Parts: sequence; structure tokens; C-alpha cells
Amino acid sequence: MAKDVPVNAVKISLELVDLLRELDGAGVSEVAKRLDKPTSTIHDHLRTLEQQEYLVKEGDTYYVSTRFLQLGAHARSRQKVFKIARPEINELAQVTGEHANLMIEEHGVGVFLYRSRGPDAVRLDTHSGMRVPLQTTALGKSIMANRPREEVERILDRHGLEAVTDRSITDREELFDVLEEVRERGYSYDDEERVKGMRCVAAPILNEDDYAIAAVSVSGPKSRMREERFTEELPNQILKSANVIEVNLTYS
Repeated sequence: MAKDVPVNAVKISLELVDLLRELDGAGVSEVAKRLDKPTSTIHDHLRTLEQQEYLVKEGDTYYVSTRFLQLGAHARSRQKVFKIARPEINELAQVTGEHANLMIEEHGVGVFLYRSRGPDAVRLDTHSGMRVPLQTTALGKSIMANRPREEVERILDRHGLEAVTDRSITDREELFDVLEEVRERGYSYDDEERVKGMRCVAAPILNEDDYAIAAVSVSGPKSRMREERFTEELPNQILKSANVIEVNLTYS
């Protein structure tokens, strides 16, 4: 097994970038205080990242630069499922009028790889590249339900079960009960577990070994995600889209 060999300077720089993203910009003193590092050390990291064009400086405030956009676009384009699923996600958004989403699992968290906004979709915080706890989304539950239990256990050991809303699942055994239901049913629900007032239906995208490589979903306001639309119509549409993506992946 490979040994962890942390390079502290790199770790600090990456923590700094994440912090600037979370704060939407900050100055040297604020970053040093938040990371509990000497101001001189933080200043050197900020200046180096600015010189390498990963940060921009406006007055005394540093921001993440658009160079990360190039890196993110490259990372996404490497994902075969993104290229294959994108047309189907766009169609699903148009047909349902809501948000249609594509998620993968990476390093034990859910990553929104692509989203398409239908004509009736409400505004959300979701964006491509956004990382969320898997168990807080229907997408994440669809992925975990179609992974080996020991793999899911490792994810939970690493990340725990963060409560994003008061409806998020925070108990491990409750989660495994839910995942068993999802596996039997073939699709999953999110009932205000990540965003208050929003519901979501998702289905996994499986490979030839029935292993979830991604998931597709439709999300919308609770007032529109109810009764037969929530329990029958949307699940059928999403299962159809997931099947089309799976077939295209197999024969692409």
C-alpha cells in the first residue's frame, strides 16, 4: 500500500484556494486567521498563486481566477458519461420543465457533473462541479445503493453523515435500510434532504457489472413534485433516460 506523503506547502495552498472559494475572496489577514498560519506564510502562498495565475487580486482582496475553469472543463471532458449523457439530460429538462442533473462519485462525495435547466425550473445553488454529501441527494443514494456495502462503509468512515437539513439522513443503519429499498425499487427520492422545499427523483447509471458509475435526476419544488407525478411519472421518465444512457455507453 502506498504511504501518505503529505507536502505541507501544497496542502496549505490547496486549503487556501478552497477557503477563498468559500469566502468569495479574502485578504491576507483573514486567510491567515482562518487557517491559523503566520501572515508572512500566507502572503507568500497568495503571491505565488497570483503569479501562476490561479488567483487574481483586486485591491487587497484575492479571488480564485478563471484558470480553474479551464482545469474543471478538462476534468469533466475526460468523463465518458458526461459526453454520452449530456443530450439526454438536456432532453429530460425540457420534457419535465425542471432541473435535470448528472452526478458522479469522486473521493467519496457527490459531484454534479452536469445540469440542465428546464423552462419552469426554479433558481438553485446547484452548479457543475458542486460537491455534496452523497446521502443528502437522491443521486447519491442511487449511486451508493448500487455499490458494494464495504465501499459505502469506507465512504461513511471517511466523510460521516453530515446533516444539511433537518431531513438529512444521519444514522448509518437507517441509510443502509433506505439504500436497500432504493436497490429493490430501482430509483431513489430526496425529500427536502439537501434543500428545503425541494424534492428530487434519481436513477443510477450502471455498467455491465451493475455497478453505479453515475446517476441522473430531476429536481423541483415540493409543490410540483407530488402525487402521481412524484411517484410514477417522473420515476418512469428518469428510468428511461438512465437506460438510454447505459445503452449508449455500452455501444459507444
